[in-house]
Amino acid sequence: MLKVPSMPSKKLVRLIEKGGAIFVRQGATDHAIYAKVIENKRYAAPVQMGKKNLDPVYCKRVLRQLRFTDEEIGKLLKQ
Repeated sequence: MLKVPSMPSKKLVRLIEKGGAIFVRQGATDHAIYAKVIENKRYAAPVQMGKKNLDPVYCKRVLRQLRFTDEEIGKLLKQ
């Protein structure tokens, strides 16, 4: 089972952008929408911005919504 550490919003955004996700939009709320295209399907996830410490479960949920595999997550965390 893959362990994802808690991390600040900025670090989570850097990780998902390195993995191929792109910024889509941010409305009036504190959530930014990021998307990743896999086999012509678009997967999107909201990322809470401005947090100094995001819960590990939340971080993993965002990564899963963007369809990152355990192997991809492991590589991103080691960088």
